[in-house]
Amino acid sequence: MITASIPARSLTAFALLILISGLSGLVAAQVQQVYRYIDVDGRVVYSDKPPPPSARDAQAKRIGSNSIETSDLSFATQQAQERYPVVLYTFACGVVCDTAQGVLNKRGVPHTVIDVSQGDGAERLKRLSGGLDAPTVQVGDQYATGFNEGKWQAMLTDAGYPKTPPPRTNPVGRPPVPVATAPSATSQSVAAPPKGSYPQQ
Repeated sequence: MITASIPARSLTAFALLILISGLSGLVAAQVQQVYRYIDVDGRVVYSDKPPPPSARDAQAKRIGSNSIETSDLSFATQQAQERYPVVLYTFACGVVCDTAQGVLNKRGVPHTVIDVSQGDGAERLKRLSGGLDAPTVQVGDQYATGFNEGKWQAMLTDAGYPKTPPPRTNPVGRPPVPVATAPSATSQSVAAPPKGSYPQQ
């Protein structure tokens, strides 16, 4: 009868390998992708299957053992951001540059801002477009130099960014007490409260 003995060191390493692979499988099983959306009947649905095309306000969430990864971005915006990230090349050019960035902010498009007047911003813009015209927007591998709202909006729509941002949730509370309106006959002006102060109860 022939027998072979496994050295204790090899047995320990083998047991450790089995333990690690078992733990990694357990962690992978605990993290799941869950979708939240509103169906055609107006009901909020949570499902592990991707939402149908008719779904509204679709969002993807990852659920771990004791935590939920949330995001203010809609599911459509997250998908567009992954496929076609947006970069805005700009500088302090006044109304034009402010308006250009305002278009992205108003539409709720997550984007990276590169100031072409600082660091390697000008060099990066030149590599992209061959020139130094700003503002310039880059959506994925497409770009448009100079601010043209119609063209920019069309590029964002083609990339899948929703036309309107998700509704913003404001905290519930009392509205601020208005400051005195028109001056009376006895006073010429009303002093505004100091900056950062709150109305007295």
